[in-house]
Amino acid sequence: MTRILVVDDEPQMIRVLRINLLARQYEVVTAGTGQGALDAARQDRPDIVVLDLGLPDLDGVEVIRQLRTWTQVPVIVLSGRADSHDKVDALDAGADDYVTKPFSVDELLARIRVVARRQSTPFEEAPAEVQIGTHRVDLVRHVITPDDVHLTKTEWQLLAAVVAEPGKLLSQRYLLEQVWGPTYRAETQNVRQYMAQLRRKLEIDPTRPAHLLTEPGMGYRFQP
Repeated sequence: MTRILVVDDEPQMIRVLRINLLARQYEVVTAGTGQGALDAARQDRPDIVVLDLGLPDLDGVEVIRQLRTWTQVPVIVLSGRADSHDKVDALDAGADDYVTKPFSVDELLARIRVVARRQSTPFEEAPAEVQIGTHRVDLVRHVITPDDVHLTKTEWQLLAAVVAEPGKLLSQRYLLEQVWGPTYRAETQNVRQYMAQLRRKLEIDPTRPAHLLTEPGMGYRFQP
């Protein structure tokens, strides 16, 4: 049974999440503070953490940073902070996803299922092949079939970084560091430009992409 640690300082929110998760056969552990979350993570070894950022003792971003010093447990942020800087800070600290309050319980459950599936799949740096629209993309040999598409070296690098973690929300800063290096962390237009080019070349409808998704103010996600 998947064990989920829910961290929030609002008792009503804890109750709502606990009821909904138990009804879906999840095991639930709760904490109301940042230190309580860190203690519960060590003692109860959850499979997934659902974390509020506005905690009374430690900021949630600091909780993520401390968790990442010793565990890669998936962290889904559930927060009322809607500012893009807060979202990017949480993702850069190591969060796997970000859901803004008020939220749909069904959406949160879907995000939980995604990270749970990812946990059950052996880690690979990137899949050898992916299907995007009508195109089969071989990331090892740099071959696309049908062969009417040409990608530049940078486009190949960005595509490999995005598809390496299917379903995970990746911040612009993360992708900039992976593809262009740490000195380009502020050059967010690079990611926007190249992602737009990848969509034009690979998606069936670039204006309504099915695989190379943008999460406004947060980053990008590859949906297999």
